[in-house]
Order: sequence, then C-alpha cells, then structure tokens
Amino acid sequence: MHAFDVLGDPVRRRILELLADGELSSGEVTAVIQREHGISQPAVSQHLKVLRDNGFATVRAEGTRRFYVVDPEPLREVDQWLERFRGFWDQRLDALAVEIARGKRERRARDTNPTES
Repeated sequence: MHAFDVLGDPVRRRILELLADGELSSGEVTAVIQREHGISQPAVSQHLKVLRDNGFATVRAEGTRRFYVVDPEPLREVDQWLERFRGFWDQRLDALAVEIARGKRERRARDTNPTES
C-alpha cells in the first residue's frame, strides 16, 4: 500500500497524531478513536494493523497488552516526496512576509507622522 493510501484515511491520520505524542496502548487508542469516530474496537484494530503492516507504527507486547508508537521512517519518505512541491507554498509564504513587513512600515510611518483629517 502506498504511503498516501495509508495516510488518506482520517482515522489512521488521527491514530498517528495520537501516537506522535508518545507510546499508547491499543486500549487507549481505541478509547479515543471510538469516542471521536464512533467505530468499533475491531475496526480500530484493523487501522492499527494497516499502520503496523505499512511501517508507520511499531508494536510492543507487554503481557496481554499491546503498545504502539510511531515509526518515523515512512513519514521521512513522505517528507522527501513533498520536497519538490515546497517551492509552491514557500513562494506564497515569502510574498506574505513581504506584505506583512510593508504593512508594519506603513503603520510606523503613520504613527510617527500623523496627518490631520
């Protein structure tokens, strides 16, 4: 499965967000996902399996409990793929920074040289 197929599902993206804050048990993940998305425990388990099988999460067994954590490697690959597109938004952010600076200069000029209306 391609990384964007894995990340295309909002439930899997939310699970990764949860795991980005640190290791969680499958029960902790399930509780949040059930509350937010209203899906069953087996459905959450399937999403965890997809993340695990595609390398986005790793699991550690402790007795009968399973603990999940993000594996950053596939996310690095996504980041590398996105690199070629960063120029599109970098240009817009640069233009925004110029406009903000222009607005600040104009405000300073008005504040130091107030004109009568």
